[in-house]
Amino acid sequence: MNGSIAGELADARARTLALVEDLDDAVLMPPLMEIVNPVLWEIGHIAWFQEKWCLRHLAGRDPLVANGDALFDSAAVEHDTRWGLPMLTRDEILAYTARVLAEVTERLEQRDLAPEERWFHQLALFHEDMHGEALAYTRQTLELPPPAFAPEPEAGEGALPGDAEFSSGTFRLGATGDEPFVFDNEKWAHEVEVTPFRLARAAVTQGEFAAFVEDRGYARRELWSDAGWRWREETGAEHPVYWRPAGGSWERRHYDCWRPLEADRAILHVAWYEAEAFCNWAGRRLPTEAEWEFAASATKARFPWGDDPETEGRAHVGLTADGCREVGALAAGDSAEGCRQMIGNVWEWTSTTFGPYPGFTPDPYKEYSAPWFGDHMVLRGGCFATRPRLLRNTWRNFYRPYRRDVFAGFRTAADAI
Repeated sequence: MNGSIAGELADARARTLALVEDLDDAVLMPPLMEIVNPVLWEIGHIAWFQEKWCLRHLAGRDPLVANGDALFDSAAVEHDTRWGLPMLTRDEILAYTARVLAEVTERLEQRDLAPEERWFHQLALFHEDMHGEALAYTRQTLELPPPAFAPEPEAGEGALPGDAEFSSGTFRLGATGDEPFVFDNEKWAHEVEVTPFRLARAAVTQGEFAAFVEDRGYARRELWSDAGWRWREETGAEHPVYWRPAGGSWERRHYDCWRPLEADRAILHVAWYEAEAFCNWAGRRLPTEAEWEFAASATKARFPWGDDPETEGRAHVGLTADGCREVGALAAGDSAEGCRQMIGNVWEWTSTTFGPYPGFTPDPYKEYSAPWFGDHMVLRGGCFATRPRLLRNTWRNFYRPYRRDVFAGFRTAADAI
């Protein structure tokens, strides 16, 4: 039993290191930015988090770095101060990460874990997986080359127009107790009423979003909420953040290079406000998270295609290829009603404000969910960089509505005709 979690922890650490091994010291501590962490700090934080829960909390060990809490506790160290800390060197942080993993692995080899102990190792694993995805989009933000280990996505399969239709019914939203690990914001499944609706079979594409931009979508006040219009005026946004006009068309920046839009690939790097404005332009809306989960699994299967966790041929996940695929790809992963890529490719914004389910109580990692209730929006489904072991239909992601650095897109919904 312990061998499995030890292997996954080693795998997560290998991915973390692969995402940063080619970066020089200047990139590891880039200039102060609002939306990403210093890369060197992020690596240290990953190791600190694992040490805190798997060694100090479970085994009563003393800290391995005397001032580690003052450096790497994200709940206590304000974002803007992370650039001015007396940071360890690259070699010191890499040595720290190696030592933490070695001591955790040694402990796993020496004893069987009780279920409550295993939970903390899974917490550290999934935390590192999430930061691995953050390191990938940080490379995009900093205009660095794509990760060397991830090839270009396959071409082909094109668009997927049309809607799937859903009738009304009572649905149990959230996770059930038979899951081996769930986060506190997924607890627990509870009945909600879903009224008839339609959901796009695929995410909005670059080509579809370009039509909104070219129809002066960013200049038309009536398409934007009050908060969205304030955001647009403050940012000066006239198109998606990594786009630029080029010879009567558009190019987008993919890490460190510019390329023509791929019309049938999913739109990526759009804020919630941009998704909302597009929906208003198109006469559509964003789905609620209950509608999204109902469409992914009205029968409460773990994935849109059923309970089999195998994602090969069904979902574009795990950074096996770096970037979105065309929205018509991967028909084997369709839901029963024909919605495609509900797992993987791009995170999908919903219209739901992130909040607790009925009876919510925080897990031991109290800072994971509760501090963000009320001012973040829910996203569902994962993206091309999300590790598949994180994902299932009930998994909730959440970002503030102005974030467009993350690997987020959306699909549209409408009331039933």
